[in-house]
Amino acid sequence: MKNTFTPDGPTQIEIFRRMALLKGNDERSRKVVTAGRLVMPYYSYRGQEVIPAASFVSLTDQDYLCTIYRGIHDMLAKGLPLKDLWAEIAGREPGTCKGKGGPMHLTYPKRGVMVTTGVVGSSMPIANGLAWASQLSKDGRVAVATFGDGASNIGAFHESLNLASVWKLPTIFLCQNNGYGEHTKYEKATSAKQVADRAIGYNMPGVRVNGNDPFEMYSAFREAVERARAGEGPTLIEAMTFRFNGHVFGDNDAYMDPAEKKAAMEADPYPAFRKKLVESGVATEAQLAEIEAKVEADLDEAVNFALEAPFADLKEVMTDVYGDVA
Repeated sequence: MKNTFTPDGPTQIEIFRRMALLKGNDERSRKVVTAGRLVMPYYSYRGQEVIPAASFVSLTDQDYLCTIYRGIHDMLAKGLPLKDLWAEIAGREPGTCKGKGGPMHLTYPKRGVMVTTGVVGSSMPIANGLAWASQLSKDGRVAVATFGDGASNIGAFHESLNLASVWKLPTIFLCQNNGYGEHTKYEKATSAKQVADRAIGYNMPGVRVNGNDPFEMYSAFREAVERARAGEGPTLIEAMTFRFNGHVFGDNDAYMDPAEKKAAMEADPYPAFRKKLVESGVATEAQLAEIEAKVEADLDEAVNFALEAPFADLKEVMTDVYGDVA
């Protein structure tokens, strides 16, 4: 696709910073779980760092994000603080949901992280609701729903795209197509050659981009944001990528094509973008190394903070519910 918008030097470095944060957090998460320091379900997003890092630099803290249980990279790229994240996944009281949500139900409205859902496809109707509220209040906010390719076969996908188009809602539907819906290869479960084609039936722009290319990803998402803020309605973006690990951390990913996985890992977008920044003169090796060292130091602090924090008091079981309990 033609890149309408190109990130300037500082924006490229910020995209790299977010990618470094996401990569470092995933690697640390798997290390902590493997070491037995935390026992929790974990859905690795390694390999998909470019998509939210290059996209969400075009959002503000006031814009909304509705993501899924594999969406920790989305949340961090949107600004969820590391300490709050780690305290929550460790089940501790200082967490974003007082330790009661865990890794699959994170929220942080201060940065627009409105919901993390474990129900496939449900990020989209919720994002529409937030987009409708923004449209009614005329506050200029954009609502983003992220989801995987498997969710494009769920009824909520089709209903949400239809409603968003009819009402011209400022919703961006961001499909992170990593080739597998849980354990099933895309071609075995989806009739459409590409998810982006489904936008045609709902009279909205649908674009397919290389989700591992920061420049292409930035341009497509920035264009969708501009359309949404201008009142021109929703956009469906299909960002092509590949997740390096199985559906859930611990499975043996035997359903993946070994050659396909090997090729994807050899084309890892993180070192590729890092190299490009240095070769283009946008950043020096020392600058990027400093960013990476800061990420590791921040992760050390966040993990230690979380594991030393207290668990929530038992009375918290009865708080944050809809009604009083006798």
